[in-house]
Amino acid sequence: MSEWTSGKLRTFITGVLRSGFRNFPAKYETLKAASVGKKVNKKTNRIAEHYKCTVCKQDYPAKEVNVDHILAVVCPVEGFVNWDVYIKRMFCGKENLQVLCTGCHDIKSAEERKVSKENK
Repeated sequence: MSEWTSGKLRTFITGVLRSGFRNFPAKYETLKAASVGKKVNKKTNRIAEHYKCTVCKQDYPAKEVNVDHILAVVCPVEGFVNWDVYIKRMFCGKENLQVLCTGCHDIKSAEERKVSKENK
């Protein structure tokens, strides 16, 4: 077996932790709080649960929203600190989580990447 680089190991561990977040109770509490009920999905003409985006205040079906960390798991200014900080920020309380539509999430992520590049 070949030796993993530190970058490859970090990417692997990050993926495992993000996968675990999919089943994290605070994530579902955040989604539940943002639910506006079942509506017709305009793209499929099927009934689907919809959620209100925290930023644009529009309603979207589940496939078009993300549960986002308000304060980034990896701070764009200070970068990766250590695994303890990463895990604490990833598995936070619902007060640090919000529902964003894909468009608003993409904008927020792009802004965080820009700040991160400026601080390297």
